[in-house]
Order: sequence, then C-alpha cells, then structure tokens
Amino acid sequence: MANQDDSFIREVNEELRSDRMRDAWRRYGRILIALAILLVLGTAGWRGWEYWQSRQAAESGDVFLSALTAIENGNLDAAKETLDQLEAEGHGAYPVLAQLRAATLLAEDGDTAAAISAFSRIGKDRSIPAAVRDAAKLRAGWLLVDTGTYDQVSAEVESLSSDGNPFRFSAREILGLSAYRAQDYQQAADWFEAIANDSESPRNVLNRAQILLEVMTANGDISEQQ
Repeated sequence: MANQDDSFIREVNEELRSDRMRDAWRRYGRILIALAILLVLGTAGWRGWEYWQSRQAAESGDVFLSALTAIENGNLDAAKETLDQLEAEGHGAYPVLAQLRAATLLAEDGDTAAAISAFSRIGKDRSIPAAVRDAAKLRAGWLLVDTGTYDQVSAEVESLSSDGNPFRFSAREILGLSAYRAQDYQQAADWFEAIANDSESPRNVLNRAQILLEVMTANGDISEQQ
C-alpha cells in the first residue's frame, strides 16, 4: 500500500511539474525564443565583424607592402600618396605604420623639421599604443640632437629616461649627446654616468658613453671624479 501511495505521489508531482512547465512556456516561451534568436544573431554578427576586420587588415597590409615596394623602386611620390591613403583609410595597425614610414621618408628626404613634427605628433597621440608613441618620441629626439636645443630634446625623450623604462638607454644617450652639443658638459656627464652605472645598459650604448666621458675628462671639460 505504501508503495502505491509513493507511486501516486510521484505521478502527481510529475504532473504538477509538467503543468508548471507548460504554464511557464505559455507565459515566457516567446521571450525565451526571442532571446535565443538575439544570441545567435549577436554571435553571428560578432564573427562577421571579426572576419570583416581581418579581411580589411589584410587588404591594408597589401597596400602597405605596395608602398614599401614603391620606395625600394625609388618611386617616392607614389609611395607617399599610398601611405597618406593608408593613414586615412587603413585598418588594424597599418595606419600607424604608414605614419611612421611617412615620417621616416621625410627624414630621408632631408625635410628634418617636417619629420620631427610628424614623429612628435605620433608620440602625443593617445590613440596609438604606448610603445609606438615612445619609439616615435625617440626618433624625434635623435633628429633634434643635431638641429634642436637641449630643451626641445628633453621635451621629447626625458620622460623615457627613468629607471625601469625599456627605452631609457637610448633616451639617456640622446640627452647626453644633446647636452654635449650644447657644451653643457656637466649635464652630458650626468647622463653618460647614468648609462655607465646601469648594469643593464647595452654594451654598444655603454661603450659610447664611456668614450665620451673619457674625451670630456681628457679635454678638461669634467673632473676625473666624474
């Protein structure tokens, strides 16, 4: 008798659950279907967007390669036109690469002022990845060593010279060379000493810093203690 009662109770519970499911489906079924459709459409749309972006970036890569080929062939006007187009209409990382290559062309063409301006503009563009901005600042700094004042060089690269910054070695060398050119030998020595005292300084940068320190010491521009 107890088994029959248990069986009856289970059947009643199952029927109640079934009734609740049917009632819930009648009330919320359309909403659930709509949500499922939206999920499928959203996933499909996202995948489609990713595919489109990938295709556009690939096409931009082909355009960038054509600009490099034009440069190699000496067709600089065509290269500049292609780079300008890529900067305005490209996808992925290629607009930034186009800006950098165009600035380099200006420097190679002898238009140093325009190249500095271009690199400086890239270095200040917050929409560009930090590593690329910092590299552009260094390029501006190198060009300014021969053409600008120490203050102008400092404005571009001194923020990169702090301990821990991966660009600090180049930044310190640029600042030291700029100070040396301005005949501020004490300031130059301070930057070259910063390179010499950094255990992680690359050997080539360290060697150049030590040579200039020895030259300044031999010329009496700084004391033996520097």
